[in-house]
Amino acid sequence: MSSLQEQLLKAGLTTKDKATKAKSSKRKQAKINRKHKIETIDENKEAAKLAQQEQAERARKLNQEKNAVAEEKAIIAQIKQLIEVNKQPLGKPTVTFNFSDQGAIKKLEVSNEIHKHLTNGLLAVARLANDYSLVPKAIAEKVNLRSADFIVILNEKIESEELDEYDPYADYQIPDDLMW
Repeated sequence: MSSLQEQLLKAGLTTKDKATKAKSSKRKQAKINRKHKIETIDENKEAAKLAQQEQAERARKLNQEKNAVAEEKAIIAQIKQLIEVNKQPLGKPTVTFNFSDQGAIKKLEVSNEIHKHLTNGLLAVARLANDYSLVPKAIAEKVNLRSADFIVILNEKIESEELDEYDPYADYQIPDDLMW
């Protein structure tokens, strides 16, 4: 394709003389700029560079968001796998274990041994979807490291009951069948 100058000459919109003068003035200006080390700023190139940088920044932010979503999904999948693999049986239901979850009181029918493990902190209650599962304390701690939203209750281990010297009720027996 021919240059714009040649196209204008062919169309008869300019003369050869004017084209030569325009070429020489352009060459002279470039020579002066080189001599005085003047940089000509091409606004189109600057705008293109700026647009390219903005596009790269948008792409980088989008990739970070996608990576964060993928990482979150991977963590949730790990948690689900930990809970499902390490799910403990409830035992023969003899006692009701009450706990609160999101402001509502929930119940699990468990055996006496499982109830003791839950109250002493050896087992924890984990929520997976709308179902509750029992998991060992070590697994519950691993799940809590990833996300605290899945472990509903994890009691601290109750040490042997120490007698308080100043306990006004020390002389009274607490019935064995008393359940809170």
